[in-house]
Order: sequence, then C-alpha cells, then structure tokens
Amino acid sequence: MQRVTNIVLAFLLAFSFILSDTAKAQNITESKFGSGISVVARDSSFSMKFSTRFQTLYEGVHDLEADKYRDNLLIRRARLKFDGFVHNPKIQYKIELGLSGSDIGNKDVVSESNYAPLQILDALVRYNFYGNWSLWFGQTKLPGNIERVISSQALQFVDRSFLNSRYNLDRDRGVQLHYSGKLINLKGAVSIGEGRNISEDNAGGYDYTLRAEWFPFGQFNKKGDYIGSDLSRESIPRLMLGVSYDLNDHTNRERGQLGKVLGDTRTLEAVFADLHFKYRGWSLMSEYVVKRAPEGAVVMDGAFYTGTGFNVQTGYLLENNFELALRFTEVLPAKETMRADVHQYTLGVSKYIVGHSLKIQSDLTRIEIEGEDGSIMYRAQVEVSF
Repeated sequence: MQRVTNIVLAFLLAFSFILSDTAKAQNITESKFGSGISVVARDSSFSMKFSTRFQTLYEGVHDLEADKYRDNLLIRRARLKFDGFVHNPKIQYKIELGLSGSDIGNKDVVSESNYAPLQILDALVRYNFYGNWSLWFGQTKLPGNIERVISSQALQFVDRSFLNSRYNLDRDRGVQLHYSGKLINLKGAVSIGEGRNISEDNAGGYDYTLRAEWFPFGQFNKKGDYIGSDLSRESIPRLMLGVSYDLNDHTNRERGQLGKVLGDTRTLEAVFADLHFKYRGWSLMSEYVVKRAPEGAVVMDGAFYTGTGFNVQTGYLLENNFELALRFTEVLPAKETMRADVHQYTLGVSKYIVGHSLKIQSDLTRIEIEGEDGSIMYRAQVEVSF
C-alpha cells in the first residue's frame, strides 16, 4: 500500500513540475473548463488528456429509533484521469486513480499478510479492431446495471441508490468485447471475479458477464444513455432498454467483486433489467435485479448477499438548469441471509452550473428498515471537474 502511495505522489510531483514550467512560459491552453488538458505528439504517435475532479460532501443522519443525529463532512471522491491513444488512434487507453479515503479505503482483508491497494480504479486498453467492434483488456467496470456504469461524476442524485451498493458488479480485471450499433449495443466480459487490485490467487473460477442494449428511437445525444439528467434536452424521445446476466463462478467475497471475504465459496448468478428514457428535460431511469446462489447463500461465517432489488427515479430539468428529482428504492434480501428489507424515498435538488463538471446537489432520504424505526438522511455535495 505504501509503495503504491509513493508512486502516486511521485507522479503528482512530476506532473506539478510540468505545469510549473508551462506556467513560467505563460502558455495558454485552448481547452475549456470540464474538458481536461490535452496533448498530442508531433508525430501523432500518442495523445493524452489529463483531467481531475473531486466531490465535497456533507452528510447528516437522524436515527429515529435512538433519536440521535450524526453528521460528517468529507471528500467523497478525488480522482486523477488520463486517457488517449498510443501508436494508433484505434488503440486507446484509460487510467483513473483514486485519492480520497473512500476511494482507497479497504476494509476487506484478503489474507493476514495482504491487503488490496485500491488507488487504481481503471487501467484499461481498448482496441477498435474492426468496424464497431472493440476489444478491452485490463481493469474497469463490468457491463452490469446501468446505474453502476454511469460515472459518479454524472449522477442525477448525490450518490447511487442502495440497490447499487448491495447488488452491483463493480470493477474487475479481464477481457471485454463490445459492439456499438445504431439500435443495439452488445457487451461481454470474462474477468477474474474477485474485484479490483486483488493480488491473491483466484479463489474459484472466473466471472462471465453479458449485456444487450436496445435503442428503439436511436442513440442518445452526447452519450446521454450513461449520463444522469437530460442535460441535452432531447428533442425527440430517447429510450434505452437493457438486460445483463452475470455468473461469478465460486467467489469467496459476499457480493462477488465486493464485500468481506468469507470462509467458503459460492457461485453467484445475477440478472439485471433496466431502462433509461429522456425527452425535453424529462428523464426516467429504472432497474430491477435478481441475485441468487444456487448452492445456498449461507456459510459458517456469514452469508453471500442475494435477493431482489428495484430502483426507479425521475426528474425534470428546468430552463435555469435547476432539477427536481424523485427516487424510490427497495432492497429485499433473501430470507435465508437473515438481512432486513430496506425501502428508501428520496427527493433531490440539483443546480448544474457547467453541466456535470460544476454542480451543487442535495437530497433528503427517508430510510425504512424492517423491524426498526429507520432514519432520515440529508446530503449536500459540490462537484468540481476540469
């Protein structure tokens, strides 16, 4: 962990020297706020775009059962991003590093002597080898539920739903094959199945993921299918219908790529169905998931997270770029896991100053937990990305 931290700090120091020399020369970039800083080799042998972002979050929770209020102010995310091409514009890369505590904190012990360093979020090469087909190799998000694949920068609410935190596939290391058409996108992945940056030997088999997306009215503007809110104000209705299937062969982590390591392995199956709709400032996103462990979810030292979940959210973007949004989420764990059902009702208000690159978001959530009085959560967050 310390070695990786030192590497990141050394990289930042070197980059600061580059920026310092640029400042002394008084060069002015043609880049605009939110688009990063781009450079291209004179011989066109490579390119690089550097961008950075951070989120400052206030969170307060009133526990209704204990009648207590707790709050915190933290840097929810802080990221460094590098992308471009090497040798040929068809060979692209992406590197994303996390710096905040929530980005790199690791509570999951892989073994007594090994912790997974989590600074590396994405380390990926994409090769557009033929037409609309591309091959991805490295570590990145798996093609699971739509909410997880939407960048945390481009969310409609302060953060993703509780469904996502319990059932998402997250990042993993492996190979992906993508096809992007006018009406259909197809994605497939074979990955290690244990999550990002794990250096231990694979506990079981591999993870297999398939996803299909259908656009009956054509593709969204500016890749809006994976952007929260209708910032493009689509002039005609746009709809994406998606379905994903994932089979994680004998994983030892309670949620597959995430969660604590358990003393036994189980094969986990998950099916996601989702939709995303946008039209003239209106947006609607919904997803449903079923996750199960055919061999049984319960082991001696805990239980794998299985069950069902549903999330639906809708919002309207006003002409002054304020948005009002509503969300309902339910998570119903399998009874054998002895986990409580959870329902959440959320009201969100956002002000987009420069799209998702500079925005202020807040939301208020009523959390209902089976057998408890539940709680009320308020969050406010500022996003800066350039």
